[in-house]
Amino acid sequence: MEEKLDVLNELGEFTGKIATREECHKKGLWHRAVYAFIIDEKGNILLQKRSSNKKLWPNMWDVTVGGHVDAGEFGRQALIREVKEELGIEINDDDIKYLVGSTSINKQGDIINKHYNECYLITKNIDISDIKIQIEEVSEVRYFSKKELLERISNNYEGLTDKTGPWNFLERILEQYV
Repeated sequence: MEEKLDVLNELGEFTGKIATREECHKKGLWHRAVYAFIIDEKGNILLQKRSSNKKLWPNMWDVTVGGHVDAGEFGRQALIREVKEELGIEINDDDIKYLVGSTSINKQGDIINKHYNECYLITKNIDISDIKIQIEEVSEVRYFSKKELLERISNNYEGLTDKTGPWNFLERILEQYV
């Protein structure tokens, strides 16, 4: 089933229009996305490695979970859905802390990604053996230490996606919460 997304204007306001994900990316229409970092009680950060068949950033380490907000859906609902789809884990509204909203524009090939992003933090101990990855999206999950991730970020995002916004927010999260 093809994803249907609410189209926003450049101010982040709903236009009343709905478009497919493909149409949004082809025409560069603004739409909503969510992402989260899961951090355990020891301060380790769970990341996912994107599948090799992904059009953008294949085989790169990325945020713990992320995705588009479907038409008519709230960001928190989308995040709960994405965690279940990508990692096979149940979370609820109490597990989620909203941190910040931002915009991002990524152009790669014929894809123009214009997002209004919602960034969340999930502080939860998750055993990797309980994770059931969605193989179309994710090839691997792994915990990273604060030190290792900060080194990768400072080394020109070594092995990480080059989406600088989420990594910038992660640095701030690690300063405040870990």
